[in-house]
Amino acid sequence: MNDAFKLIEPPTTPPLDDSFRPAVLANRAFLDEVRASGEAVPLRIGLERGDGSISTFETEVFGDGSDRFAANLPYAERLVKFLLWQRGGWKVMVGGPQAIGEHIKAVYSADGERAFDFDFMGGVYENPFTVEVTEAEQVPDTRETTMPLGRHLDGCRLGFDLGASDYKVSAVLEGEAVYSEEFPWQPREQSDPNYHYEHVNAALKKAAEYLPRVDAIGGSAAGVWINDRVLIASLFRGIPKEIFDAHIKDMFVKMGQEWGVPLRVVNDGEVTALAGSMDLEDNGVLGIAMGSSEAGGYVTMDGNITGWLNELAFAPFDYHLDAPVDEWSGDRGCGVQYFCQTGVIRLAPAAGITLDESLMPAEQLKVVQDLMAEGDERVPPIFETIGVWLGYTIAHYADFYDLRHVLILGRVTSGEGGHIILNRAQDVLAREFPELHEQIALHLPDESSRRVGQAVAAASLPSLD
Repeated sequence: MNDAFKLIEPPTTPPLDDSFRPAVLANRAFLDEVRASGEAVPLRIGLERGDGSISTFETEVFGDGSDRFAANLPYAERLVKFLLWQRGGWKVMVGGPQAIGEHIKAVYSADGERAFDFDFMGGVYENPFTVEVTEAEQVPDTRETTMPLGRHLDGCRLGFDLGASDYKVSAVLEGEAVYSEEFPWQPREQSDPNYHYEHVNAALKKAAEYLPRVDAIGGSAAGVWINDRVLIASLFRGIPKEIFDAHIKDMFVKMGQEWGVPLRVVNDGEVTALAGSMDLEDNGVLGIAMGSSEAGGYVTMDGNITGWLNELAFAPFDYHLDAPVDEWSGDRGCGVQYFCQTGVIRLAPAAGITLDESLMPAEQLKVVQDLMAEGDERVPPIFETIGVWLGYTIAHYADFYDLRHVLILGRVTSGEGGHIILNRAQDVLAREFPELHEQIALHLPDESSRRVGQAVAAASLPSLD
């Protein structure tokens, strides 16, 4: 950020976060100024992924020679950051004023401020990360690929969902869940790959006892999954790279072979969106799972999924210079510090609640939720704050997704807190973004679906054909 790029104080202030500066307000104010200046020029950003598909985003900035040109740089940098984690890519093409492209190239480099993103995207797509500076008209048009996902409910199925503090498993018989359970674990600290395998496999065996047989297994987990192989995931951050490559990448492929049935694993955000689409019997669904982290997934207006990352946990939406920093990516103002149990824990002191630091994060969240159930008046402002954050963030997401529905679920939404989050988000949209309030319906599933719905939807992933 620099002084030229103006941050906007929101009309609705989160009760426990008066420093919040929504990305959607700053971006819209910037674009309004650009268009009113008479100095607007096009900026086209293209992102190429490993399969050759390309996402292109078009916007406008101040032209060369403008007194306001410096405001372009933070605007473009935050935009590239969001697009990288929403859509993914090993190559970023910046078409527009050359100084903007050179700025992005310097920031997203091996020794730049966004070196983490440089390394991460290169690893995911197994290509050296590249920023190409070019003219706007030289950036290729969008060339996307989509595909159907899941919705198979025949037979006897197992489903699992892996979070950072717990994992869930379900047994599903002809589309009906006959067993669901959650288990605590601590995968991030583990360096032994057997820890992950044994926990998941034991839970599947327990769930299998509730079925006459097992025809297929489906799973969801955070991270980047291609052909049921995990390329990068924070769940396995404690495992050295050489062990990860040898034992984790193909762990679920081998598990499927051992069970002798089709086994599919995809990103947990995609399964969240799939669960919403199946439940609503409609498309254009953005799923947001608030658990150990924030997971995002998207079902298109045609009912398919994209090849996008949808890792919204690392996409910025709070532009305040002192916004909290994610310890993994090193960036500020991203969902991983807001729309998950970390967000609740981080807000607890501001609400006057002291949590036992020796407890696991999921246990700390439960303490807060238990206080809520007991009528503790200190707790509602925590969930009201998350709801205000969410309202502005849905408006931000709507600039990048074509939406009819937003579904929220996950451990953070359990109990009355989930209803407070939803209501406050709807209030923000109704007051400040009425056109989006009319266009987008917000949904909170029933209590059971909020906690284990992803595992049930995951069971529908494999086809029996």
